[in-house]
Amino acid sequence: MNNTPTPHIGAKYGEIAETVIMAGDPLRAKFMAERYLENPVLFNQVRGMLGFTGTYKGRRVSVMGHGIGIPSIALYTYELYNFYGVQTIIRIGSAGSYDKELHLGDLVLAQGACTDSNFAAQYNLPGTFAPIADFGLLRTAVETCERLGYRYKVGNVLSSDVFYSDRPQVDSWMKMGVLAVEMEAAALYMNAARAGKRAMAMFTVSDHLLTGEATTSEQRQNTFTHMMDVALSLI
Repeated sequence: MNNTPTPHIGAKYGEIAETVIMAGDPLRAKFMAERYLENPVLFNQVRGMLGFTGTYKGRRVSVMGHGIGIPSIALYTYELYNFYGVQTIIRIGSAGSYDKELHLGDLVLAQGACTDSNFAAQYNLPGTFAPIADFGLLRTAVETCERLGYRYKVGNVLSSDVFYSDRPQVDSWMKMGVLAVEMEAAALYMNAARAGKRAMAMFTVSDHLLTGEATTSEQRQNTFTHMMDVALSLI
């Protein structure tokens, strides 16, 4: 299990904390490390996927990018769980809202992650697997949102393989109560389940599929701090 560095992560074993907070955008990880962590040390810059380890209120934690889409997050989280001894991965990302009560800046805590991906086929299961969050992490995230007064909803998200869809099916997912769409949580939850580890994904609503509201790329990188506060409460 000490086959490190890997082809994708340049850290040596022990340079990454047991809890890793991950963002799709490596610059969001950099922003978080510089804003929140004490003495952050860069442990990875292979392919520009920045990763840092430091401390937060005396507790050791790492933050790292994971890129866009299920193949990308699946690769990085597999290596973190299986080669670096990581026990917990918390994804912080942006999502498009399907819910009329969720607005820009609100948080979505992903209790489960539906997907149109074929990622689960590799497990050769005799049915459909339901990727879910670790309940302890989810419960603490809810308690933190309540304590800090952050607007949030808990429920299902869609981890889609397609950003620019030729056949958008918003109504199909909405009628099943899916709150928002993103592109990675299902693979994170499946990798965690297979490795016997913990995972939790949470999102800031960056755009709304019903109203057309949207944030800028700069806002997504530098202003989605509420979910960072919540993620840090889980370490």
